[in-house]
Amino acid sequence: MILLIGGRASGKRDYITALGYREEDIADAVLDSRPVLYNLQELIRQNPAQAEELLPALLEKEVLVCDEVGLGVIPLQKEDRLYREAVGRLCILLAKEAEQVIRLVCGIPQVIKG
Repeated sequence: MILLIGGRASGKRDYITALGYREEDIADAVLDSRPVLYNLQELIRQNPAQAEELLPALLEKEVLVCDEVGLGVIPLQKEDRLYREAVGRLCILLAKEAEQVIRLVCGIPQVIKG
């Protein structure tokens, strides 16, 4: 599995299509049979307390794409802080299992693992 992270609009979707995946291969914030899950952070937003329960299903994907949500100002609202923490903790678990972890910055891939 490839874990692809980066800021919003950093070129992640273009990178996925460059890998050979088509739009119909990409699920947007929903767990289904498609090989690529885009906007993982939005899937977690639906129920942050249950985020780690998604791990087995997520490990079945070929590519997981997540916006970096842990940078910048700490949110004032408790639920926003819990959401951000849930995304970070799940990405740590995913990165440990991933064959590759790639961070995109301005469309440029930085290989972190693999």
